[in-house]
Amino acid sequence: MARTKAVPAPVSMDALESARQAVPLVPKSTDDCCGRVQQRGPADTRESAQDWLAFLDALDLVAETSRGYERGSVGLTETPLGQCFRENVYGVAEVLDALEDGPLTPEVVFERTRSIVPTWERNRHADWEAVWRERTQRVLQWAVVFGLVTADDGQFGTQ
Repeated sequence: MARTKAVPAPVSMDALESARQAVPLVPKSTDDCCGRVQQRGPADTRESAQDWLAFLDALDLVAETSRGYERGSVGLTETPLGQCFRENVYGVAEVLDALEDGPLTPEVVFERTRSIVPTWERNRHADWEAVWRERTQRVLQWAVVFGLVTADDGQFGTQ
């Protein structure tokens, strides 16, 4: 599986479960699933819904089949979310590795990991640094939700 770059907001287990529940048990097309995640889940745009689907897929909570996406029968508590997050979401391992020296702010983590931002991503956005700073912040927030790091007074550190 290719690692996804999708790291959606809002960052919470409630949003994750809402997005997962919006995906049907019987495969539906990507368009149908995006619509469902917008109507019943946390996404407010089609692009955001697509990010949620990719993120759920990376966490092994849904699967993309030849007929579209389908929700698995395994729930949030039965899936190793932290492990899937680290292995299947682009840049998570590098962000977590940056915290090995001690607690850091999201800005410092971004500066330590900026070299992993692909050239095409840098060229894709007018202000790629702002986009990837926000993404780094969300990676850190999801890492807290999944129990991989701690957060205290604006700093993130390993457990």
